Amino acid sequence: MDNNKEIYTIISGTNRKDAVSPKLAAYYQTCLSEKGIEAPVISLDDLPDDFVFSALYENAGKHEVFNKFRERMLNTTKFIFIVPEYNGSFPGVLKAFIDGMQYPDTFSNKKCALVGLSSGVQGAGLALSHLTDIFNYCGTHVLAHKPKLSFIHKHFDGEEVLNDLYKQLIDEQVEAFLKF
Repeated sequence: MDNNKEIYTIISGTNRKDAVSPKLAAYYQTCLSEKGIEAPVISLDDLPDDFVFSALYENAGKHEVFNKFRERMLNTTKFIFIVPEYNGSFPGVLKAFIDGMQYPDTFSNKKCALVGLSSGVQGAGLALSHLTDIFNYCGTHVLAHKPKLSFIHKHFDGEEVLNDLYKQLIDEQVEAFLKF
């Protein structure tokens, strides 16, 4: 598939206020822009407060605001998920967001890249494993290269990655994802 025909979206996987994830999503957006790829960011902080009750299951497709997210995701061919570690996994809001998408069309036979971040030592390794299982179930092709960025506050100032290894891992992931 030609990169010009692919539609990229970056998902910042938390709705926590003042989280690092949206800032890292913006960093990825810049990395892709430098390669000529437009990739809008969906921040879960922008979701309607009531979407879990008003846009899922029997209410699927009925929430005007949430439907804009569903449409963007349905039309995306390549996703990058920025995944913070919460309690040894990923945020529940991310699972609810995924559950709110049109199944199976949103994720089936599409591609995604995952990057984990944490304030501790694990870099969201378990979270990425859990999320990989979900995407495998959905029929999504998951890029094997998954940076696990531990102690994120020491290595990312909100705009720039300060750790050379992390920069290398992100650059390698972006390059691999463009070819994926």
